[in-house]
Amino acid sequence: MKNANKYTRQYSMPPESSWNWVKKEYVDKAPIWCSVDLRDGNQALVVPMNLEEKLEYFQLLVDIGFKEIEVGFPAASDTEFVFLRTLIERDLIPDDVTIQVLTQSRDHIIRRTFESLMGAKRAIVHLYNSTSIAQREQVFRKPKSEIVEIAVSGAQLCKQLALETPGNFMFQYSPESFTARRSILRSKSVMQSSMFGSRPPSARLSSIYHRPFSSRCRMSTQVRSNI
Repeated sequence: MKNANKYTRQYSMPPESSWNWVKKEYVDKAPIWCSVDLRDGNQALVVPMNLEEKLEYFQLLVDIGFKEIEVGFPAASDTEFVFLRTLIERDLIPDDVTIQVLTQSRDHIIRRTFESLMGAKRAIVHLYNSTSIAQREQVFRKPKSEIVEIAVSGAQLCKQLALETPGNFMFQYSPESFTARRSILRSKSVMQSSMFGSRPPSARLSSIYHRPFSSRCRMSTQVRSNI
């Protein structure tokens, strides 16, 4: 047992606890399921899906009944970008289905993402940035405050572009790793005030600090309780 105290605690509780979700005795609303099968992990396949295969896969997810579908990382490659543009231009997204896109918190990537969304009736923009100690110290070589600023500036740009782009947009934010999550996301207000001023009902910040919207299950889906 000499190594029982060798490792320090690898998690921290959010600065503002919100446990309303555990006060229910039972689920009284269906959870929101979001398929992430078409996310940018497609590039890691030995034989990546081509455009027609992606379109067929999207239609399958619609037929299964998903109402939220993450269609990928449109700024990651021309294939991803063209796929989303094809969905929009061919009017292949049903009115009751919301698409979701992933974007890193970098100026040119966010702008390219909103360019890909032109003409979409409704979309969730999922913003993220790397926050782990290794990323901070070895990749960005920045202090914690500057990593927070990356998230804040990205959120502000998303807000600006959403106002300039026709359509109804919702937002999610996730830190890409959690080793410094207490200090990186000091409180909910960091992202809320940057992106919204105040949090509108349609806004979803699916970080670790927003439990109702953060739960994920395996098998390439997200699930959030519809509270």
